[in-house]
Amino acid sequence: MEKMSFFEELKWRGLVKDIAGDDLEDKLNNEKILVTAKRFAKAGHNPILLVGGATGLIGDPRPTSEREIISKEAVLTNVESIKKQVKKIVGENTEVVNNNDWMKEFSFTDFLRDVGKYINVNYMLDKDIIRRRLETGITFAEFSYTLIQGYDFLHLFKEKNCILQAAGSDQWGNITTGVDLIRKMTGKQAYGFTMPLILDQNGKKFGKSEGNALWLDEDKTSSYELYQYLINADDSKVEEYLKVFTFLEPEEILAVMKEHNEAPHLRLAQKTLAREIITDLHGKESFEVALKISESLFSGDIKNLSVKEIEQAFNGIEPYNISESKNIVDLLVEASICSSKREAREFITNGSIYVNGERTTDLDMIIDKSIAKGSKYVIIRRGKKKYFVISF
Repeated sequence: MEKMSFFEELKWRGLVKDIAGDDLEDKLNNEKILVTAKRFAKAGHNPILLVGGATGLIGDPRPTSEREIISKEAVLTNVESIKKQVKKIVGENTEVVNNNDWMKEFSFTDFLRDVGKYINVNYMLDKDIIRRRLETGITFAEFSYTLIQGYDFLHLFKEKNCILQAAGSDQWGNITTGVDLIRKMTGKQAYGFTMPLILDQNGKKFGKSEGNALWLDEDKTSSYELYQYLINADDSKVEEYLKVFTFLEPEEILAVMKEHNEAPHLRLAQKTLAREIITDLHGKESFEVALKISESLFSGDIKNLSVKEIEQAFNGIEPYNISESKNIVDLLVEASICSSKREAREFITNGSIYVNGERTTDLDMIIDKSIAKGSKYVIIRRGKKKYFVISF
C-alpha cells in the first residue's frame, strides 16, 4: 500500500467531514500547527486541548431542547477531571487550557463591544444548530455560545499561534464563527475541520443522553466493561472503529480485516479493537486483566480471580448480603437462585451448581467466610452462564 500523506490518511480513516480553509491539506502535510487531537500530536503537531470552564456554565445548544444549567462547582470539578484524563491519554506535556481563564476578564459590555459587533445576528441565525431551535425557542444564553467559542479560537490564535481548530461535526458552526472572527479582527487566515460523529450500530451517537456512554476514566467504565462492549462490536462497525479509534497503520488494519472476514466467528477485528483501545487508554496491564476476567467467565473457571477482578466482572450484579454461614440449599432459596429447596437439591445433585468455579454436589456444604474470596465474595453459578454474587 502506497504511503499516504497525513491528510490523506485522515480522510481514509473517515475523520474529515467539513473543511474551512482552501489550503488546509498543505498546512497539515507540510507544517507543524497547533491542533487538538492525539493523532495530530503523533504526526508532529503541537496540540492545545481546550476545556470549557466558561462555556460549560452555559452549555452548547442541543438539537431539541435547552440544556440544564450545572453549578460552577460541578463545572470546576469536571474541568479538573478532564485535564487529568487529557494528560494521561495524550501525554503529560500536552497543553491544556481553560477558556474561563480569559473569559472571566471580560465584562458583559466589553464582550459585546469588542467581539459581538463583528458577528451579524443573521449570520448566527443561519447556523444549523441555532436554526433548528428557532421554532421551539432558544435562550440568549445558548444563542451566545457560538460567539464565545468563536472568541476562544481568536484568543488562542493571537496568544498561542493556534491556526486550526478541529472538533466533531456538531461544532462546525462554532468553528466557522471563530474563523470569521479571526479574519475580521486580524485580517489573517485560520482553519477548521470537523470529524463525523461516530455512531453505534443503531445510529445513535455515544453519550449520556443516549444511554450508551463509555467513560474514558477507568473508575467509571472498567477495562473489563470496555472489553465487553468492544468485543461485541457489530461487524458492520468494527472496521470503522479500528480506523477511528486505534493508531494501527492502514496496512495493519487492512490485514486484520482480511483475516477477520475469512473467519468472522473468531472476532479477530473485535479482539484487536479491544486490545488497542484498552491498552492505549488504561495500559497493557489493565487490558490483560480484562482479558483474564473475560476468559475466566467464558470458561467458568473463576477461582483465580482476585477480589478486585471479581468486583470488575460482576459490577452490574447486585450482591446478596449475608452475615453468617449458611447451608447451601437454604442459601440458594434465600438468594432467589432457586425457587424452592426441592429445586435447589435437584440442581446440586445434577451438578449444575458451582461455588467459586468448582462444581459441588454436596447438599450439606456450608457457605462461610472461609471459602469466600478475600473473606468477602462467594460466586455461585447455576448452569452455564447464570452468575450470582454472595457478599459477606
